[in-house]
Amino acid sequence: MKYEFNLKYEDISLTPNYSECLSRADCDTRVSLCGEKFRLPIIPANMKSVIDMRLSKWMSEHGYFYIMHRFGNNLRDIVTQMNKENWENISVSMGVKLKDKKDIFALAKHKQRIDYVTIDIAHGHCKRMKLAIDCVKKHMPETKIIAGNVATPTAVKDLANWGADIVKVGIGQGSPCTTKDKTGFTVPMFSCVLNCAEVYGSHPEETAHEFLNKETPVPIIADGGIKFNGDIAKALVAGATMTMAGGVFASCVDSPASTTTFNGVEHKAYFGSSSAENKGHGKHIEGKLINVHSSKINYENKLEEIKQDLQSSISYGGGKDLNCFKNVDYELHR
Repeated sequence: MKYEFNLKYEDISLTPNYSECLSRADCDTRVSLCGEKFRLPIIPANMKSVIDMRLSKWMSEHGYFYIMHRFGNNLRDIVTQMNKENWENISVSMGVKLKDKKDIFALAKHKQRIDYVTIDIAHGHCKRMKLAIDCVKKHMPETKIIAGNVATPTAVKDLANWGADIVKVGIGQGSPCTTKDKTGFTVPMFSCVLNCAEVYGSHPEETAHEFLNKETPVPIIADGGIKFNGDIAKALVAGATMTMAGGVFASCVDSPASTTTFNGVEHKAYFGSSSAENKGHGKHIEGKLINVHSSKINYENKLEEIKQDLQSSISYGGGKDLNCFKNVDYELHR
């Protein structure tokens, strides 16, 4: 395995390859996740100031992958609504407490569909994660499980062997996250993805059986550290299947983040899941509120911008689709 522990996205540059692409517009940005195709390998963070039910429904209807957050919402109510409205794709979040397991049991009893459930906790490599995965596997065996967050190859291996279909990696790297300062624990994001993806290796046939009880590689979602659209390509080069970003979507004019004006400039209030603003109390705080400049564009336009930039990345990578990033090299520039 290749271990490099100190690299952020900003620490590396991707090296261009020869291209036969005649037009960047021809490059295919679609991604396959558990057999389904989505338009882009980017997910708005499942956070209160980033996504809501309205945006989740829009993304479901337009072929994008989303994860509805779990804060201030009753899981039973939102899943029941999604089923009643027959959403194209139902993707929600849950915690690991008893009430979360009771919700899963109740939804299963009433035969409610959940396509993807994200078991979403700050430190995902733990016994309570295993028990939550067991619960979903038992009561909703058809539901795909996204489990996280973790930051080590051992954690990815364990979550996969416990039954996770997808693993979300990244601890302490989001801009409103204070985990690295409050606790001392973090792994810079490019290194985190690089090392976690190596659990099943660049050549899965060589390493999958050594590390996992599964023949199929477990997809990695890289969560945190995305400042620029080019960072998405860097995450894919490191081995991620998809990426997750918060600030770039919270800054959109139609995001649920509240709008304020400072010195005549519009800002959006973006806060972490472990912040006092999100929790409503001051215990075990590992997040903060930051005011990000409004991008002046809506979700739809932001996703189109990301698509065009990613098409350009594919052309520089020498390919015609996202598979090209498997063959892209990078250089350190620190």
